[in-house]
Amino acid sequence: MSQMDVILLQRIESLGQMGDVVKVKPGFARNYLLPQKKAMRATKENMAFFEKQRAQLEAQNLKLRADAQAVADKMGDKFAVVIIRQAGETGMLYGSVSSRDVAAAITEAGVTVTRAQVLLDQPIKALGLVKTRVALHPEVAVAITVNVAQTPEEAKLQAEGKAPKPTAEAAPAAEATAPAEEPAVEAAPAAEEPAAEKPAKKARKTKAKEEA
Repeated sequence: MSQMDVILLQRIESLGQMGDVVKVKPGFARNYLLPQKKAMRATKENMAFFEKQRAQLEAQNLKLRADAQAVADKMGDKFAVVIIRQAGETGMLYGSVSSRDVAAAITEAGVTVTRAQVLLDQPIKALGLVKTRVALHPEVAVAITVNVAQTPEEAKLQAEGKAPKPTAEAAPAAEATAPAEEPAVEAAPAAEEPAAEKPAKKARKTKAKEEA
């Protein structure tokens, strides 16, 4: 598959730093990097333009990074949001919690972020505490805890590590032992048959000798 050369206008995790020329898939460039102004095509004209603007771009980036770091420091390393959802007896949610939901909860808590800044690997589908990260800036990310519970009281217990586990979780363990017992019951008759066949076979041989 062909690739496209682009100039990064900011640090992109797993790609490179501002000013780096990297190869990316055309679709990734057209659908994300270019419209989000995170990069531009690495043409001769654009590279010359970037070099002229490099000092200004780097200064802007330093300011934005400093602002983001200030927000990260304010949030601290124990920042958490509570999201209330209904769930079944096993703790599985009726639905799921997406990055959009987490972004809304963080914004409600006083830090405005977008869903794209919430680095949630996959939607949350069960009650409990989930660790994730929020990218406040390409070079500044903060770890947060998403506390998904059915009530504020339950959320508080979960945060304190005192929430009871769903009672239905014990059921699979009891079922798992059942298959292990069945082969032993079936194997018993198989072990007795050879012993029963030998006397019968010996009796037939004896009768055959007597008749002869």
